[in-house]
Amino acid sequence: MKIAVITGASSGIGQEFVRALDKAEQFDEVWLIARRLERLEALASGIRAKARCISLDLTKEESIAAYAQLLEEHKPQIAVLVNASGFGKFKAFEEEPLAVYNEMIDLNAKAVMAMTYVSLPYMERGGRIYEMGSLSAFQPVPYINVYAATKAFVLSFTRALNAELKGRGIRAMAICPGWVSDSTITYFNRYYEAKDVVRRALRDMDKGKDVSIVGFPIRAQVFFTKLLPHRLVMKVWLRQQKKG
Repeated sequence: MKIAVITGASSGIGQEFVRALDKAEQFDEVWLIARRLERLEALASGIRAKARCISLDLTKEESIAAYAQLLEEHKPQIAVLVNASGFGKFKAFEEEPLAVYNEMIDLNAKAVMAMTYVSLPYMERGGRIYEMGSLSAFQPVPYINVYAATKAFVLSFTRALNAELKGRGIRAMAICPGWVSDSTITYFNRYYEAKDVVRRALRDMDKGKDVSIVGFPIRAQVFFTKLLPHRLVMKVWLRQQKKG
């Protein structure tokens, strides 16, 4: 049984991945994973493939275990894995409860690693893994520092994993989009929609890339971020956000 597995499928980039993959390929089943079952069921009604809606909280170890049990029971071939679950907060570090940061790390980093680890035994040559990073992965970002740190983990983990999996013919790619429209962010240099991010990601995977960044302005920003001292990059960011 050939399947695609998409976490964070109830909204945003995860939801757009479901629609794009459903149009581009044939799967025996698409496994939709998120906390909100009703949203998954609504999404499932609008796609071609048979959908298995799985309500899981991926910050919980028992949810990862439940996913592993489903794989053991059905023994599918995972053709595509998309880890799109995640969240961030734009606040001063000490203004958010510690529990929120722990959950952020669990979902943005630990769950990505765990879902990938559990899925890999069911992937064959030609399998593809999309891991959700961020533009924030390339620099320290004050006021979203924990979020940025989790995305830096995803970027490093994914690129290294892609190199490890070369011999098995399985590809892993980090998706690192720029800012989206958000009332808490006072400045963003370019706005892209989820469909733009996904379209670029699918194309970059076909090209053999290990990182996907939509939009020339965002790619240029990443280039200069690598060249400039991060102290200066953070200073510019703080001024843009009217925090400096």
